[in-house]
Amino acid sequence: MMPTTIAEASRLIARKEISPVELTQSCLDQIESENDKIAAFITVTADTALATARQAESRIMQEGPRTPLDGIPIAHKDIFNTAGIRTTAHSRLLEHNVPTTDATVVRRLAEAGTVMLGKLSTLEFALAGPSFDLPWPPARNPWNTDHFTAGSSSGTAAAVAAGLILGGTGSDTGGSIRGPAAMCGTTGIKPTYGRCSRTGMLPLAPSLDQAGPMASTARDCAMLLQHMAGHDSTDPASQNQPVPDFSSLIGQGLRGLRVGVIRHFHEHDLPAHPPVLSAIERSIDILCAEGAEVRDVILSPLLDYSAANKIIMNCEAAALHEAALKNHSHLYGALLRGRLIVASMLSSNDYIQAQRRRQELSQELVEMMREVDVLITATAVGEAPRMDEITTWDGLESPSFTAPWNLVGLPAIAVRMGFGPKGLPISVQLGGRKFDEARLFQVADLIEANNDK
Repeated sequence: MMPTTIAEASRLIARKEISPVELTQSCLDQIESENDKIAAFITVTADTALATARQAESRIMQEGPRTPLDGIPIAHKDIFNTAGIRTTAHSRLLEHNVPTTDATVVRRLAEAGTVMLGKLSTLEFALAGPSFDLPWPPARNPWNTDHFTAGSSSGTAAAVAAGLILGGTGSDTGGSIRGPAAMCGTTGIKPTYGRCSRTGMLPLAPSLDQAGPMASTARDCAMLLQHMAGHDSTDPASQNQPVPDFSSLIGQGLRGLRVGVIRHFHEHDLPAHPPVLSAIERSIDILCAEGAEVRDVILSPLLDYSAANKIIMNCEAAALHEAALKNHSHLYGALLRGRLIVASMLSSNDYIQAQRRRQELSQELVEMMREVDVLITATAVGEAPRMDEITTWDGLESPSFTAPWNLVGLPAIAVRMGFGPKGLPISVQLGGRKFDEARLFQVADLIEANNDK
C-alpha cells in the first residue's frame, strides 16, 4: 500500500522504504484509472514527472532528502504559470497559453524536491462554474460524481480526495481553497494575505487573492506551506515576514487557548444543516476537553462581510477582463461571460462603499482577534450539492462563511469532520490571527486526530 499523506510518504522516503519513482508511478496509475470519472486534471505531465522522480530518487540515495517534500507527488491549480507547460485558467481564451517561467510558488515547491504531475481543473478564471461549454469538463466530487466539488480550486480538492496526488496548490479569493476542501473531505488553508507570493498566479481580484496549500491533513498543509511562503519583491502585496516552522505547535496541548464561536454566523445569519451544526459542537467539545477556553462572540452580520467581499471581487474581476470581454467574448464560457457582464454594471461608488465597509469590518475582526486566539464557524452550509442543482448565479445568491477572512486578510482553514447523511463530507472552519497559521495547524490537527478515532 502506498502512503496516503505527505507526512507518511516523507518518512518512508527518508527511510528508503519507498522510492519517489514508485510513489509517482502509483499516483500516475491512479490518475489513469480515475481521472476520466472526476476530471481533476487538465494536463498530465507523466514523462516529466517520472524524470523528476528519478532525479529525486538518485539524490536521496546519495545525500538523503533535500527537504521533507523531496520526492512528493503534487500538482498545481491551472492558474499557476508553469514554464513550458500550458496554463489555461480552464478557459478557451488561454487554451494554448504556454508560459516561459514558473510562478513563484511553483518554483519554490520544485526547489523543495516535489514531483509535479500536472495541472488541475478550476472554475473558469477561478470565478464561474461548473461550466460544460469549455474545452475541458468541470471536476466532479470523488465521493459521488453526481455532486459538485465547489470552486474554484476544484481539481486540487478532487485529486487529493481521490488519491491522485498527495497535495497541491490552490488559490482563495472568497473561499476557493476552503470550499472545495469542505465538499471533498480534505484540508485546505487560506494563509494570511501576503504570506505567499502571487507572482505568476493568474489574478481574479488582486486585493483579495491568496495562494495556499491543499492536502489530506493539517500537518500535510503545514509541510507544503513551509515551502510556499516567503517574501517576494516581485509581488507588491507580498509581506516581508519571517517564515516560522508551521508544524512547530502540532501535538502541543491547548490549555489556555481562547476560542471564539461565531454562533450567529452558522445558526442565524446563514443556518447550516444539522450535520454541520453537530460537527461544530463536536469540535467545541474536543477543544474544551483539551483545555481550551471557549465562548460565543458576536460580529457584524455575515452578509455584511460577504457582500463587501463579493462586490470587491466582481468589480476587480470585471476590470481585469474588460478588454478581453470586449474583443473576445465568444471565447468565454456562458457562465463566466454572464458573470462578468453583470459585474461590469457595478459602479465605482459600489466599489468605494464596499472598500469603506471593508475597513470597518477589518477593524472589528482584528480587534476580536485580540480577545481570542482562534474563531470557529462552518465552512459550508452542508454537504455538496448535485451538479445539476447549481444555479447560474451560484455564489451570489447567499452569504459565504469563508468570505470574512478574505475580506480582512486573516488566515482560515477548512477542517474535515467526517460525513453527513448523504455520505458526503462535512467541514468546520477555523480563523486565526495575522501570520498565525501555525496555531491553526495545531488546532486543526487535534480536531482531525480526535475525529479520526
